[in-house]
Amino acid sequence: MKAIVLESAENPIVYKEVNKPVLQAGEVLVQVKAAALNRRDYWITVGKYGGIKYPTILGSDGAGIVAEVGEGVDAGLAGKEVIINPSHDYGASDEFQGKDFKILGLPEDGTFAEYVKVKAEYLYPKPAHLSWEQAAAIPLAGLTAYRALFTKGHAKAGDKVLIIGAGSGTGTFLIQWAVAAGCEVYTTSGSAEKIALTKELGAIAGVNYKDEDWDTQLQQLAGGFDVVIDSALGEGFAKIPDICKPGAHIVTFGGTAGDFPAFNARRFFYKQLTLSGSMMGTVAEFEAMLNIVDKYRIVPVIDEVFPLADAKTAIARMERSAQFGKIVLKIS
Repeated sequence: MKAIVLESAENPIVYKEVNKPVLQAGEVLVQVKAAALNRRDYWITVGKYGGIKYPTILGSDGAGIVAEVGEGVDAGLAGKEVIINPSHDYGASDEFQGKDFKILGLPEDGTFAEYVKVKAEYLYPKPAHLSWEQAAAIPLAGLTAYRALFTKGHAKAGDKVLIIGAGSGTGTFLIQWAVAAGCEVYTTSGSAEKIALTKELGAIAGVNYKDEDWDTQLQQLAGGFDVVIDSALGEGFAKIPDICKPGAHIVTFGGTAGDFPAFNARRFFYKQLTLSGSMMGTVAEFEAMLNIVDKYRIVPVIDEVFPLADAKTAIARMERSAQFGKIVLKIS
């Protein structure tokens, strides 16, 4: 089968022929119809991710058809259209991932291939209203956004929610989840075009985080926020406590702009703000997320679709942060 292989530090994106996976008990073989990129894939290819091993087939997100079932798996699963939960062995606690937690696509071979093997327990029916490309876009970013917004951020109808850097895959899902929940959504982006696109998804307003007074602009627009979801950190994070309402929740799951800066801790404890980290999600959260997709007929935002052989070009687009929504690989 054809696959995108992380072959070495010097040659991290190789389109090549590899052996089809061999099933163990409890596993299934999925013929992948489409797979989606995540920022994680980019960091792996540039060597800035923990636990890198060579060779590994990349890719966490995927949707396809069950081609073969292993011992102990219901034979009726064969031929089913499915999407894959890439969050494996989350652990005994719902509060944090356990020591055995892993994400599909490293250390185990992932979805950037014509076939991928996974445990049957991580398969779910493909939402019927979605194309292969749309379904493949959901799992990792959708789950990350769901946990950050609802489990950690405690977002509810009527809350004013701020999404920092809303043009990413997680950013667009955060908007869609929050709008579906009845929240008032505001966004930031470095592009006026992307801000306009967030409004098409249901955001009320957005500001450019490159503006020196972006926090003042948001304060004037919204008056304060109940929930702030940030995946960038960096110097701009210092302004977030100032635009939060008392009792607000701030959630972070990334650090693309740097580390935590110095910020006014007195403002933080006086307002009794809560700061939470978040990472992927549990099986129950994945199922709850899919229920939202089905109930509200949500269609993920697709930025661009590339053939599997052009994965290097697709990852280069992600490196430039040029996308709005998810970048997808079509696998014939």
